[in-house]
Amino acid sequence: MHDPNSVPKPTLRLIDAIVLIIGIVVGAGIYRTPSVVASNTPDELWFLMVWILGGAISLVGALCYSELSSAFPNAGGDYYFLKLAYGKNFSFLFAWSRVTVTQTGSMAILAYIAGDYLTQLFSLGVFSSTYYSIIIIFTLTLINILGIQFGTGIQKFLLALQFIGIFIIVTAGIVALPAEKVITNELQTLSSTSSTASVSLALIFVLLTFGGWNEAAYISSELKTGSKNMGLVLIVSILIITTIYILINMAFLRVLGLEGIASSNAVGVDMIRATLGKKGVVLIGILVVLSALTSLNTTIFTGARANYALGKDFKTLSFLGKWNGEKSAPVNSLVVQGIIAIALVIFGAFTRNGFESMVDFTAPVFWFFFLFTGLSLFVLRKKNPHATRPFKVPLYPITPIIFVVFCTYMLYSSLTYTGIGSLIGVAVLFTGWLFSIIFRKKNQNN
Repeated sequence: MHDPNSVPKPTLRLIDAIVLIIGIVVGAGIYRTPSVVASNTPDELWFLMVWILGGAISLVGALCYSELSSAFPNAGGDYYFLKLAYGKNFSFLFAWSRVTVTQTGSMAILAYIAGDYLTQLFSLGVFSSTYYSIIIIFTLTLINILGIQFGTGIQKFLLALQFIGIFIIVTAGIVALPAEKVITNELQTLSSTSSTASVSLALIFVLLTFGGWNEAAYISSELKTGSKNMGLVLIVSILIITTIYILINMAFLRVLGLEGIASSNAVGVDMIRATLGKKGVVLIGILVVLSALTSLNTTIFTGARANYALGKDFKTLSFLGKWNGEKSAPVNSLVVQGIIAIALVIFGAFTRNGFESMVDFTAPVFWFFFLFTGLSLFVLRKKNPHATRPFKVPLYPITPIIFVVFCTYMLYSSLTYTGIGSLIGVAVLFTGWLFSIIFRKKNQNN
């Protein structure tokens, strides 16, 4: 007999879903990526336009995801869409990439950002940031194992504190005196030689900062009001996120100027030091830690659900596909995900420029599957023309074509303009393809 407790239940309200999406997107990245973006844009207008473009692209993608998640609600999200469109082998490759590259890589990045700032407040020694990162991943994984209600309660608390901090930064930027426009020779050279390659690199980091809105697809089956409202959840979330990012970056520009942002390795710290003094540095340290924890908590929450879907489809990994009805969580998936993320943190302890290296590592794989998810909208309209679609993407097929074209361009950019880390990410993906062949032959022999 089918156990009703063995599958996800519709326990999330609309506000819970919006909080989860905003929480995972508006993280510590906004205090790290602006300096890279400023270094690759020729002037303040371009700097702000790249952020606006990031929001517009995310909104177009969200419209596509809204149709997919409302028509095919499932705890597997993208994994489920790709399985319906292209079959189990391709969806396995996607799940493999999340477990080994994109999701766990994001967890490691966020944990390291939190660990770096905690180290500034209270150091634990040479490997202080690594120790903090491991403790953070372990603790938040345990919190999610305790159940969805507890997890979303923590998320709301962290997000509330985070918004207070964002309000302080934006207010400080508004009341501060405008930055002096002192342009060095180096920065003049940057402005005059800025190219499509530079702007493309800036956009890669902007969209990294916007990354995570698609995680709504993983909770589509857990909405109390049904998957028909996924479009509303995504659109509202992205509009709020874009507004927040524009306000924060305008505050950075007003206090530091484009040149100051470009030359800063910790733009949030420098901005607060200039407006609130040394005591404000402690404030921004706490704020960035809270931002990282907020994003990490939701990354753990949604990532484990993709692993759960993987375990449901492949007997070899069936232990991942067990849902704990009492805790309302895929406990085994959470444990495995946490172990891999901690392993990446340990690996990161022995690398230099960890943040940008991790972006290189994850970006090509991320855009590869984003591209095929966009294409799956066309495939599934043809394969399942009679499926109920509570939300249909407007201006079809123009809107999804725009999304697919852009994903193709970003895939090209991430392979062309990033470092050797991108090749390592592709190599890990190739390893997953080999595993899928092994699993397929094993199933045929059985």
